[in-house]
Amino acid sequence: MTFSRRQALGAVLAVPLAAQAARAATSLSLPDKASFAATPVAYLDSASTHPISLGARAAMDAYVATRTLDPAATARKPVDRAATIAKFARLVNADPDEICWVQSTTMGEQAVLRALGFPHKGGRIVTDTLHFYAGFPMYQELAKQGVDMHWVQARDGRIAMEDMAKAITPATKLVSLSLVSTYNGFQHDLKAVCDLAHAAGALVYADIIHAAGAVPVDLHGSGVDFAACATYKWLMGDFGLGFLYARRGVLDNLPLADFGYYGFAAPGTPPGIGLSPPATHIYPMDPPGDTPVSYSIRPGTLGHFGTGTYAQAVVAAIDHGLDHIGALGVPAIQSHAQSLIGELRQGLTGKGYRLITPPGTTTPILTALHPEAKARLTDPLAKAQVRISLHDHHFRISPSIFNDATDVRRLLDALPRA
Repeated sequence: MTFSRRQALGAVLAVPLAAQAARAATSLSLPDKASFAATPVAYLDSASTHPISLGARAAMDAYVATRTLDPAATARKPVDRAATIAKFARLVNADPDEICWVQSTTMGEQAVLRALGFPHKGGRIVTDTLHFYAGFPMYQELAKQGVDMHWVQARDGRIAMEDMAKAITPATKLVSLSLVSTYNGFQHDLKAVCDLAHAAGALVYADIIHAAGAVPVDLHGSGVDFAACATYKWLMGDFGLGFLYARRGVLDNLPLADFGYYGFAAPGTPPGIGLSPPATHIYPMDPPGDTPVSYSIRPGTLGHFGTGTYAQAVVAAIDHGLDHIGALGVPAIQSHAQSLIGELRQGLTGKGYRLITPPGTTTPILTALHPEAKARLTDPLAKAQVRISLHDHHFRISPSIFNDATDVRRLLDALPRA
C-alpha cells in the first residue's frame, strides 16, 4: 500500500462507520446513484446479484485492513454482530434471538429439513413450481428416499390458494415456498398459506431472498415457522452470508440435527451471541469432569442451527446495507421499483413480448417469455451495455434503487420486437 492509499484508508477508518452512514442518509433520495460506483452499464439484474454500495465497500475494506494488521485500522471499532442481527430482525419483524447466521439460503432450507427429520422420518412436503428452481433436485432426491412430495403447479404465473388448500393434507409436515418467486416475481400471501398449513398441523418454511429489503416482510404477522435468505441480492451484501429465522417455540420439540461451535456455550452462559466456549476437562489445569467437556445449548435459533464460522467481511457489508435500507425505507424502495416496472410493462407489451409476471405484482421482478432468449438477446444487449438476466426461453428484469427511467429506455431501445 502506498503512503497516499494508507492516508486515504486512515481517513476512512478515523470516522466511525455509523457516522458515515448517518451523514449519507441525510442526502439519500431515489434514484440513489451516488451511493454506487459509476458504470457505463445500465444494470437491471439486481435479482441475480445486487451491486455492493460504495459505503459497504468501505466497510469491507476497513475490515480487511484489520485482518492485514494495518496500523491505520487499529482504532477501528469492530462491527457489532449482535446489532447487525437486530437490524435484520427489525427489517422483517422478528426478534433477534429467533435469527442466526447461515452461509446461504439453501443451507438454511436444508437445516430446516434436517431438523424436521427429512428424509429418514418420512412425511409429506408440499412445495410449488414457483419455488427456487435450483432447489427442485433436492426435493426430487427426498422423494427418492421416501418423502411424500407434492408439487403445486402454477397457473397464469400464480400459485392459487385453492390449489394449496387441496395439497395441504393432515399428513403434511412441511410447506416449503419462496415468498417471492425468483422466476417471475409472484408473491405468496404468506399469512394465508401459514393459516392453511397450521390448521392441518403442518409447518411452513419461506425462502425470503427476493423479499427482504425489496418488499415489506412481516415474519411475526405471517406466522411463518422458518425463513432464510442470503445477503447478496436486495440486502446489498455479498456471497457467503445470510440469515435463518425460526419462530419462537417451534424448535422446542425438535431434536438437534446440526452441531457446531456457535450453538454451544459454557454452562450458565447468559443468552446472546458472544463467544463463551464450552468448559473442557481434558487439558492440563482444566477443572475435573466426567466428560471431555461441559456445555449448555444456547437458547433460540442460534442453539439449534449455529454451526461453524461465517464470512466476517460480509457482516461489515450487510451492516451498512441494512442501515442503507433503513434510511431509505422499504416502502419507498418498493414504490421506486414499481414506477420503473410500470414503464417496463408498457414498453415490453408494446414490443409484443408476453409477460409472465402476474398483473398487480408489486415485487421488483418482471419476466417475459422469448424463445431462445439467451442466444438471441446476448449480443444486442451487450452492444447497448445493458445487463438483465437471460435464460433459455425467458428474460428477467429487476431494477433497484440506483436505476432510473434512462436505464429503462436503454433496455427497451436495445430489445428487438418479439
